Amino acid sequence: MRLGLAQINTVVGDLDGNRRKLLERTAEAKAAGVELLVFPELAVTGYPPEDLLLRPGFIRAAERSLEQLARETRGIVTLVGYPHYDRDLFNACAVCAGGEVKAVYRKRFLPNYGVFDEARYFAQGRDLILLEHGKTLAGVTICEDLWQPGPPATDLALAGAQLLVNLSASPFHLEKDREREEMLVTRARDNSCFVALCNAVGGQDELIFDGHSVVIDDEGEVIARAPGFEEALLVVDLEPEAVIGRRLRDVRRRALEQERAAAPPVSVIHVGAPAQASNGRHVAGEVVPMDEPVEQMRLALELGLRDYAGKNGFTDVVLGLSGGIDSALTAALAAEALAPERVHCVSMPSRYSSDETRRDAELVATSIGARFLELRIDPIHEAFERALAGVFAGREQDLTEENLQARIRGVLLMALSNKFGWLLLATGNKSELSVGYATLYGDMAGGFALLKDVYKTDVFLLARHLNERAARELIPVSIIERAPSAELRANQRDEDSLPPYAKLDRVLEAYVELDRSREELSADGFDQNVVDRAIAMIDRAEYKRRQAPPGVKLRPKAFGRDRRTPITNRWRD
Repeated sequence: MRLGLAQINTVVGDLDGNRRKLLERTAEAKAAGVELLVFPELAVTGYPPEDLLLRPGFIRAAERSLEQLARETRGIVTLVGYPHYDRDLFNACAVCAGGEVKAVYRKRFLPNYGVFDEARYFAQGRDLILLEHGKTLAGVTICEDLWQPGPPATDLALAGAQLLVNLSASPFHLEKDREREEMLVTRARDNSCFVALCNAVGGQDELIFDGHSVVIDDEGEVIARAPGFEEALLVVDLEPEAVIGRRLRDVRRRALEQERAAAPPVSVIHVGAPAQASNGRHVAGEVVPMDEPVEQMRLALELGLRDYAGKNGFTDVVLGLSGGIDSALTAALAAEALAPERVHCVSMPSRYSSDETRRDAELVATSIGARFLELRIDPIHEAFERALAGVFAGREQDLTEENLQARIRGVLLMALSNKFGWLLLATGNKSELSVGYATLYGDMAGGFALLKDVYKTDVFLLARHLNERAARELIPVSIIERAPSAELRANQRDEDSLPPYAKLDRVLEAYVELDRSREELSADGFDQNVVDRAIAMIDRAEYKRRQAPPGVKLRPKAFGRDRRTPITNRWRD
């Protein structure tokens, strides 16, 4: 069987655009002699459609779009993910062949953890289907179905499936490709089956889908892998009958067969015979190597920004360029994700801005080829101080006066965004957002927070990585080596208000992502002073995080979709 996996970048709700893309990939696959073509989960609508699934008109339109797809599917069998309504709503796979929908598989396991909320929208499927294509039997699954160690994979294998295909929309976090592939290798070995997973690719709000579609043989060897973070059509020739010998030697299967009586019925759907499309030419399939974690971060951030801007109608972005490392990294990533001329960098120095940071800000813009503008904020700051002088009389200066500067900058950037239609990028990182070291309606202002899930230590790592890739100083070494400072008062340094980032980030990761308690962190050997300060700041800052812009999810537990802590909350570890 010549199998094709079409990892495509869909747009949620763009039924016409998604259908065109599905048809284009189908035509491309037919030209390559593909017999069975697999698309990602909910490819008709894009994933996740969220509350669009509660609108009857949207469901009807999705089903009409599928019908048009099916009518144009001839000479090839396609598996297409879509929302299927039959007295209730199901996350489903349509088997399209001969110009019609031959069968529908309904997803059995509905994830309802982390970023997933499928139990809110879908009913649970029960029945199983096997596709008979010549002498090959292929079992159909959708995403979470294959993450489960038992049924439906075991039921399909025991019913004769030599190939398990999986339509997936598996969201990315760092090294998720390795985690997912390890799971698939286990399924292939345990079930003596070939396994083929077609994953979505692209950005959807805060989520990234990394692609990395893969085909694994019955012994757990990867025989084809698509690239990450880009669209691809992966084609490979399989010999599923090769699993028969291994199954005959595996006596454990006979014991498992006794349990089949209690399993759901399996429908066998005949979808055609082999089409001699290969003409004797064997397609082995490419095995694209996996990227290192720091390169995955870069690719995910650039894809996330490119898709968020493009899918929401923005051509250009604007950001405040302070001469610090966060804004420098944001600008450099934006220039690679979009194009240098579409990135507008604005320096807004104050009386506290050093000559070094002002010079470095312009140097970054020149280095990446972005447009540069300088707007001094001292006159505006002085006007604000005069306006508030009477009200503030008799009180010492504090964070209020510092935050005025950040909010002035936010107003100026938003004015540019409004006037020219540019998407404003907030430049804060996860370390700052975790502990509330950011100004509401100031440096937190923006439509998209690119570094929202990037710890400060990883900001430095990424900056060095970009320079290494470019073989030059995209980001000046002076910025990377300078002690971080918000420059909102004289001689200010971040470490005046925060623990050292190297220590802080380790505590943040353990407390925020691993849910370690104060006592557990102390037992783990973390600095008790850092633990106490960090936890107090994290717990106080929830109201700020709730008002932060969306940003790319990079880690297993990101603020927003993953970590949902009440603002009004008296629990303390």
